[in-house]
Amino acid sequence: MKLAVIKTGGKQYRVAEGEVLKIEKLATADQKITFDEILLAADGEKVQIGRPMVAGAKVEAENLGAGRNKKVLVFKYKSKTRYRVKRGHRQPFTQVKISKLDF
Repeated sequence: MKLAVIKTGGKQYRVAEGEVLKIEKLATADQKITFDEILLAADGEKVQIGRPMVAGAKVEAENLGAGRNKKVLVFKYKSKTRYRVKRGHRQPFTQVKISKLDF
């Protein structure tokens, strides 16, 4: 089984072909996305570990659209001072489908 660990948006994701995942929002709205920062590439028994990146490896993906995650409530409270602040936050994301692992 082919799999890779990619780095995007300050996070690392383990990906395989055909997988659909939500990543941090990308600035581009292109249909095809190429990830060049590959930290690990594995094809069965053959494993390449990057120092810091695997040279010549790339992962191609299709952009399935953008959206926002469910709301996370942020509640600040200090006792005995009547201080209460309630806020919500919805993190934007881009949904991608991994189409090709090339290494």
